[in-house]
Amino acid sequence: MAAWSAALLSMGAYCLAMAVHGTYPFGGRSRAVNDLGNQLVPFHAHLWDLMHGNTTGDLYFNWSSGYGTPFLGDFFTYLMNPFSWLVGGFPRHLVELPVFLVTLFSIGLASGLMTLFLGRLHPGSPWLRALLSVCFGLSAWTISDGFADPMWMWGLVALPLLGIAYDWCLHRRRWVAGTLLVTLSWAGNFYTAAMATLGMALVLLVRVFLDARAGRERLDTLLRAASMTLTGILLAAPVLTVSLRATRAAQPAPVRVYEGPPTVAHYLAQLLPGGLSEGPRVSVGMLPLLLIATLPFIRRVPLRERFCWLFLIAVMAGSFVWAPTILLWHGGAIPNGSPYRASIALTAVLVSVAWLALAREPGRRELLCGAGVVLLLILFVRHSPHMSRGPWLLAAAGLVPLVLLLTLDRHRRRRGARATLTAALAGTVFLTSAYTVFNTTVIRDTYDWWTPKRTYDRESLATYELLKSADDWPATRTDPGPHEYANNDPMLLAGQGGSYYSSYVPARTAGALHRLGAGWYIQGRHTLSFTDPVSRAIMGISSYADRRTGPGGLARRTVPAPPIVTVRPPGTILDRAGLDRAGTDATVFARQERVLGARVYEVPRLHPSHDTPSQPTAGRGWALVTDPRGRFGRTFTARCTPGTEAYWYAPWFSGRVEAQGRTVKSFGRQSMTGKGLTALGKVPANGTLTVRVTSERRQHLPPSPLGCLNVASLDHAVSHLRSTGPRELRAGGHSIEAVFASGTRGTAVVSVPATSGWQCAVDGAQATRPHRLGGLIAVDLGDGATTLRCGFRPPGLRLGLAVSAAAAATLLLVAGASALRTRRKAVR
Repeated sequence: MAAWSAALLSMGAYCLAMAVHGTYPFGGRSRAVNDLGNQLVPFHAHLWDLMHGNTTGDLYFNWSSGYGTPFLGDFFTYLMNPFSWLVGGFPRHLVELPVFLVTLFSIGLASGLMTLFLGRLHPGSPWLRALLSVCFGLSAWTISDGFADPMWMWGLVALPLLGIAYDWCLHRRRWVAGTLLVTLSWAGNFYTAAMATLGMALVLLVRVFLDARAGRERLDTLLRAASMTLTGILLAAPVLTVSLRATRAAQPAPVRVYEGPPTVAHYLAQLLPGGLSEGPRVSVGMLPLLLIATLPFIRRVPLRERFCWLFLIAVMAGSFVWAPTILLWHGGAIPNGSPYRASIALTAVLVSVAWLALAREPGRRELLCGAGVVLLLILFVRHSPHMSRGPWLLAAAGLVPLVLLLTLDRHRRRRGARATLTAALAGTVFLTSAYTVFNTTVIRDTYDWWTPKRTYDRESLATYELLKSADDWPATRTDPGPHEYANNDPMLLAGQGGSYYSSYVPARTAGALHRLGAGWYIQGRHTLSFTDPVSRAIMGISSYADRRTGPGGLARRTVPAPPIVTVRPPGTILDRAGLDRAGTDATVFARQERVLGARVYEVPRLHPSHDTPSQPTAGRGWALVTDPRGRFGRTFTARCTPGTEAYWYAPWFSGRVEAQGRTVKSFGRQSMTGKGLTALGKVPANGTLTVRVTSERRQHLPPSPLGCLNVASLDHAVSHLRSTGPRELRAGGHSIEAVFASGTRGTAVVSVPATSGWQCAVDGAQATRPHRLGGLIAVDLGDGATTLRCGFRPPGLRLGLAVSAAAAATLLLVAGASALRTRRKAVR
């Protein structure tokens, strides 16, 4: 009953805060901020599509994003919180509601389980345990970090799960059940489970150290816990092996250097609830803070025990701000976001220590001493930027639980008074927790970084219907680009586009799309759709959404497109190891022509104005020169065939490009932000094009950033590819099959990035790894072929299944041996 109360109180406080703030689903304020809008809502929309057979891919492969990309790693990382699967029970246009429920139910389940764990840590009032568990469920980590990443919320559940499992080890019970709890924790989200495992392992070490049993029994407990943990993790091996292989194949993340710890005052200020500032999110509310401060003065607690628990808090707190241990907590890499995500583990320890103090029924003098420590803490951190209006109000409100605890100590033997005071304490925890959530959310809403994405509004829903009506897969693609409602528009809106934002964007995908002229963000961890006609032809895009035309700023544009699988002449592939000449071409225009198999561009020589230098710098390109106003720029003229379409490509340029009366802004920054090909309009009748570039900073342009597209040549190339393409195309969840005219020779090109895991077979022969052309799948058809079949298998899956099977066999053997031993004892 107490566990249910903790769950309901924590969920109720969270909902109350959201309702007062007017946040979805209780108001019009969107929750789709940061990764919640850019990743998690689109990923859950894609999960809905998978559950309802509404998409082209499956768990192995995602045909929608990045023009085809592996998906199992994404599923294991972003969608394995069991509450995520609730999405299938709601209409697709209400996906944001089950995403909210993932966070809400994770808070409730974590609070309920923490109530159970605290009871195993030390006996005492279940209702007081429940109140501290509410503080755990609504810790600063939950409302500042966890809420935007629903999959991380399973880490909140994993902490008490693992605590219960290790408690069984301490009492030499339920090894099999404990192993399954470890598996459940790691399968739900291995990233936060690793932090939870380390945190609860430290708790177990302290408990073993404080245990009165002999040294051999202590060692047996640790070995039991180690074997249970290892077996449980190995049971979840596919999650780890697939994700690890996907990580190794992913586009490298921007390198983040830890800038150093916060000041002592600012770090200690993080213990106070209701604020939001950079630092480890360790606050669990005023009630637990008061009890932790009281613990050193409680005489009923042995001095050795007091020292060990406070030492553990200090060690863990220090480990969050020391670079080597930050790397340990986060798997060897400083996170791109907050470097303090592992503070989730300390929130569980703080609440545990608070319970150890409360369970010993501290007296009035001890509580007053603890209150004095909290007062000194507040005075010490009063100038910290963390101390906004909310923390000051909550600090003042901390007097209420202090008075209630003092009164409770006085009336401890009066059952009615005790129940009344406990209820009053519950009301205090409920209201202060709700206000903590509310105030933190209000502060966060003032940050530009947290502006919500337009995931599900009237226009995005209309775009979804528009794209679904145009779907022609697998013959051609329907691309939802180039506009963005979220960083994963293809999953949010359906279609088959180039936009893809994930920690698992394959380096081959990012590199291939970038070399062919697509833009990217976050150093290639967020790829974008193509916006030029040649790349669209290469990728078989027959329709796309265009924000520049149509009522309401949105329309569907259709263009002639070749099929997804096309044929190039014999001799296109030069290297059997998978290398291709497209990577050595000097310009993006030459690379596109190489992959397209036709000449469609003129790449004119640029003639600078009287600025110097008059030639591009070898290996760097055209240097911008300073103008009289202190800005940097250049003016170029070039000659192309009149009527051709001019395109500009300077991916890392930041500034303005002016030509033909059109001004284009570019926000490139090597190598973080890359700009795709930009249309500059038609070349005038005199054949002369003048381009002016300006910028606020010194930089270089590529030697040949301008290309003039002959539309008639492109139309002819598209017609040729269509006429020589396959007679029939069939696509499965993670395979594609083409049927050609009998005896077709040359090289079949599948307009999908050639990521690891693809195997292709011609005419039923043994499947082998395909070659590449411009980063796309390319297969030699030999002396003539009729069918081509390519299939994808997630790298690391076979190994993970084998390891998991071995761990399952071990578990069954242990369970069988345990059952046999129990039966023999019963017979005796």
